[in-house]
Formats: sequence, C-alpha cells, structure tokens
Amino acid sequence: MQTPSRVQTLALIGNPNTGKTTLFNALTGLSQQAGNYPGVTVEHKVGTLTLATGTTIELVDLPGTYSLAAHSPDEMLAVDVLLSQQQDAPPIDGILAIVDASNLRRNLYLVSQLAETDLPMVIVLNMTDIALKREIIIDAEALSQKIGAPVVPLCAHRREDLDELRRALAVLSNKDPGVSDAPVAHQHRVTLPDALLQGIGELQALATRPLSAVEALRALVDEDSYAENRFLAQAPKDAPDKLAILRAADPEYTLSELESNARYTWIDHLLTDALSQPTQSKPNHSDRADQILTHRFFGTLAFLLINALVFQAIYAWSGPLMDGVDALFAAVGSSVSAQIPPGPLQSLIVDGLIAGVGGVLIFLPQIAILFFFIALLEDSGYMARAALLMDRLLTRIGLSGTSFIPLLSSFACAVPGIMAARTIEDRRDRIATILVAPLMSCSARLPVYVLFIGAFVPDHTFLGGLLGLQALALLAFYGLGILIAIPVAWLLKRTLLKGDPPPFLLELPSYKTPDPRTVLLRVYYSGRAFVVRAGSIILATTIAMWALAYFPRDADVAERHAIERHAAAPSTLDALQKQHAAEWVAHSYLGQTGRIIEPIVRPLGWDWRIGMAVIASFPAREIIVSALGTIYSLGDGEDEESTSLRTTLAAATWPDGRPIYTLPVALSIMVFFALCAQCLSTLVVMQKETGSWGWPLLSFTYMTILAYFGALITYQLGTALGF
Repeated sequence: MQTPSRVQTLALIGNPNTGKTTLFNALTGLSQQAGNYPGVTVEHKVGTLTLATGTTIELVDLPGTYSLAAHSPDEMLAVDVLLSQQQDAPPIDGILAIVDASNLRRNLYLVSQLAETDLPMVIVLNMTDIALKREIIIDAEALSQKIGAPVVPLCAHRREDLDELRRALAVLSNKDPGVSDAPVAHQHRVTLPDALLQGIGELQALATRPLSAVEALRALVDEDSYAENRFLAQAPKDAPDKLAILRAADPEYTLSELESNARYTWIDHLLTDALSQPTQSKPNHSDRADQILTHRFFGTLAFLLINALVFQAIYAWSGPLMDGVDALFAAVGSSVSAQIPPGPLQSLIVDGLIAGVGGVLIFLPQIAILFFFIALLEDSGYMARAALLMDRLLTRIGLSGTSFIPLLSSFACAVPGIMAARTIEDRRDRIATILVAPLMSCSARLPVYVLFIGAFVPDHTFLGGLLGLQALALLAFYGLGILIAIPVAWLLKRTLLKGDPPPFLLELPSYKTPDPRTVLLRVYYSGRAFVVRAGSIILATTIAMWALAYFPRDADVAERHAIERHAAAPSTLDALQKQHAAEWVAHSYLGQTGRIIEPIVRPLGWDWRIGMAVIASFPAREIIVSALGTIYSLGDGEDEESTSLRTTLAAATWPDGRPIYTLPVALSIMVFFALCAQCLSTLVVMQKETGSWGWPLLSFTYMTILAYFGALITYQLGTALGF
C-alpha cells in the first residue's frame, strides 16, 4: 500500500445482491457521485468517508460480480479498476469485500481471487440477521485467522457494527501506528495446481508488458474472454498456439475445472471450523412467498396488481403536493408581474421561465413517488422475482431474463437502462435490448401522461377507492410500451440480430425489509437529477421557445393594438387583450413555422401549437409540457391571473369554436409520446454503447414511424367512435 500522504482509495466489491449498495450508502451518505471513466459507459459511484482518526477514504462502488473472470462490460470495468488498469481511475489501495453470510461458500469464491491481488483487504460479513434466522452460525474470528484478513460481521441495512468496520478501515488505511498493512499472506491463499502455476509463468514470460499473476491466470483459464483478448493483443503472434498447448496440459480436467476445484477445496477448509449450519434447510418465509410470487399465474397476477397499486399511489399521494407546487409558481408569477413592467423582460420571466420550467417541476412529487416504489421493490428483493417471471415471456421473443433489469431501469430513464445492458454477454441480445429499451415509459413521459390524463380522463374510482380510472389509464400507457416492444424485439431477433436466447441463471436473494436510508437516497438523487434537468436542458429549450413565440414584434402591429385597446370598452378589454396575444403568437417565428407543419399533424387531431411543442421536445420528452405552457401563456395575454395548464388546454379552441383538446386528441398525444424517440441523450448513449450511429438512426426512425401511425390510428378511431 502507498503511504497515507494522499486520500486512500478503496474498492467496494462483492457478488450481486449482497447489500453492497446499502453498505455504500451507510458509509458515504450524501457524499457520493456517479460517473463514468473515459472510454466506458458503465456507471460507477464514488463516495467519501472520514474516519475517527481523521483519515479520508474514497470508496469506489464497483459493479457486482461473481468472479474476476470478466465476460460482460460491467465485469470488465470492475476488474480493470481493481487492478488499477482503468484510464484516469485512481490506483486502488485496498479492498472492501462484502459477502452474504447466508450464502457464504459461494461468496468466498470471489474472495479467494481477491486475496491474490496483493492488495490489503477487509471482509464484510453482511446479512448476518438472515443467516441467524436460518440457524447459520459463523465464527468470524476463526474465518479471519484462516483467510489472513479482518472479517467484520454486520447487518448493513440496520447500521449495526459500522463502528467496528470503520476501525478496520482505519487499520487498512495504515493510520493506526504499529499496524501492518500487508496484503493477505501467501500461506493463506489458494494453492493452485502445477498446470495453472506453470501456465501463469509462461504467459508472464510471453507478455510484452508487465503482467500480474491475476491477469495471467484469467487470460489462461477464461477462454474467449476479455482478459484473453487483451493479452493476445499485446503478445507475440505465436501466443494463441502456446495458449492452446497450455490449456491442454491436463488430460482429465479443463483449467477452469482445476481452478474451481482448488478454490472450493480452500473454501471448504476455511469453513471446517468457522461455519455451522443445519444439514437440511427448512422452508423459510422467502421460500413460502416465492411459491406465490414466482408462480406462473399467481405471480403474474401479483405483478400486475403491485404495478396497479403503485400507479394509484402516484395519483393519490401526489395531488396535494402538486397543488402546492402549482400554487407556489402561480404566486411567484403574480409577484414578478407586479414588480416588472410589461415588456420582453416580464414576458421572458413570467411566460417563459416560470410558466415553462414551473410547468415541468410541478410533476416532481410524482417522479419522487415513482422512484420511491422502484427503490422499495428493488431493495426488498422482489425485482429478482419479477425478472424470473419475465424470463418466460422474454425467451419467447428471443431475449432472456438478463434483459429484464435493463428494461426495468428504462422505466426510470432509458439512459441508465441502455447502460445496464452491458451486463448482457451476447452482443446481439445486448443490441436488441438497447433498441427496445426506449419503448419503456421513462419518468420523462410521466409529466405528459399526468397532464393529459388529469385533464381529460374522468376521475372515477373502483373497489371502494382502491383503484381509479386515471391510475388504470396511466398503467395502460406504461403497458403500451411493453406491448409494442414484444413484436419489435421478436422481429429484431429473427432478422437483423438472429440468435437463440442465452440461458438465464438468477440468484433469488432473500426478502428483506427495505433500508429506509437506501430508499430515500435513491429518491433524493433521482429527484435531484430531474430538477437539474429542468434547470439546464429544459430551461434552455424554454427560453428558445419563448423567443420564437415572442418575436418578431412589428411596430405597426403594436401601434394598431394600442389604438384598439384605447378605443375598447372596459368590458371587452380582457377579451381584446387575449385576441392580441394570440395574434402575436400566430405571427411569431414559431407561429409561422407551425403553419408549415400543420398539414402533417392535422390528421392526428393536432393544431400547429401541438406540432411545434412536439418538435421542441426532441431533446427531452417532458419539454412538451414547458413548451405548451410557454406558448399558451403568451397566447393568453399577460394578465396576473394564473390558471393551470390543464385548464388552459381544456379551454383551447379552433377558430370555429370547437375544442382542440378532446379525449381522442389527448390519447393521440400520449400514444405518440409512449412510442416516440424524443430524447437526444438516449440516442447519444445508444451510439456509445453500440459503437455506431446506424443503430440510433434505426431506433429513431422506427420509433417515429410507430409513434405517428399509432397516434393517427388512435385519433381517427376515437373520433369515429364518437368520443
């Protein structure tokens, strides 16, 4: 380990579903940030914690992995950062390894590999409460002595024994005087067979750059892997032949089998005196719950019911909060109007910034509630069961359950959903998942749905108020994306991306009580991202929309309006002012452009204002709300009486007095946004993940076509049925 003259960097690593994120949040709290290293798009988190000794530690939360045999991109990142080979990543000074106490034997496989990295290590024995319920007794002290590294038992979601862990980290950072910071001694490590040791030595001799024993072992054992490809890229031309000879050294076992046998022999030796558990496990609460929640029929029914209740809660809980935010922005708008004289500056602030950005931020409560339930279901262990249920459906369309988590993540945002597809090893399945991920209704679509459902879908309730028609409508639009994604994925897997789905292996974690801190942090960071988005890209687009809808201001027209207002009777002044405002917008740059595109969108039931708002929302879908807010705020005049956007849309009419926003029009807009590719960030990330602009172009093209014709059919059918 390096001297503690700088901030120490520790890698937090462990198997998936071991409580790694909960521990990371418990140690770092709000002092964490997400990011990407150059050249990779797998997201990682870095947090800081200060120990009682004054030591500052930077903790890198690496993607979950079962071993150092990297095959998927997220596993590659974990190995590269761990071995200090990732560009621009700080060198790793030590390891904080987390293992599941209720599944210790399997988790120690990764620990056996980490012990060979020559890095000092602290092992966290997590989920001890679940282990105790299963009558699993672990002697942490005996385990520590056999491994040669500190073992700290704790229950991360209860914040128990964190002080002991912090003391162990202080030792690891070499801040306690007289304490050695040596890595796990060789006598405590796995004894590898001679065939592996010989192969490691020969690969190190062949390498044209320094090659650690860990890298050499992975290149030797893991065929067609990331480690092998990187080794061969910098090795002599005859390296593949020599590698093949080394892999055939044992006539009875493959090198992978030799390594696995050696590691589990080491693990069994560790656990001889350190682990006591029942010879026959008894059915526990998780097993009994899974009989229902993973059942082909009852599990699917439970999945649908849970989602329906989530969407009902989004409406029921967010109403008062949204009214409060709406009233706040209305008061701010009135105050600004009273302080600033009429003119471009007042219009920019009131009609542009407040009406535009405020119209989006009003949906923050619903965004927060959505992420609250997503975090709750993930942290409880339910989402793994949902993935198992969805595997049955996904297999039929050519994908597998490995695509479920990326698709699920896309309900929050397609960007991390697409990035999460890097866990899928097969490239064709990965690209197919990436192409259908934007069809999942992300949180940016939620403001669009809520706006039009709240304005045009009746607020009827069923089952004694447990479910409402608006909640079911919201659920239907989320389901629409899934319904369309099924044939799209099926078609892709039988044409451009032919291939059979890979087998889906999934560990079902034990159910547990969600950690409030983890859930609230997820809500906080998701809400903050939404607010930052509103304050950046939405703000910029809103200002641009305001400028296009405000200018040009012809002096002759302004003079005519002044004469008409002077001559008008007081009783007609308000109507005249609204007429003038509508005329200004109609003759603005936005209005002139809108008239050009109106013939294209009229078959959908839209007027030019809707068409321009849809075009403006290309950078981000939720911009349509701010765009409509800005356009209608300018078009309604500069009075100080603020009405909600829902009321404004419901009152909007064609020149002949017919309402513009009927139920078929509202449905057509929502169908369009359920299927369209209105998100620049998604397309950019798609290009980075696939390495080509061809796939994003295909995605944008097919989704735009689907969106247009879906909206067309919806409007025409709804109108024909008399709605």
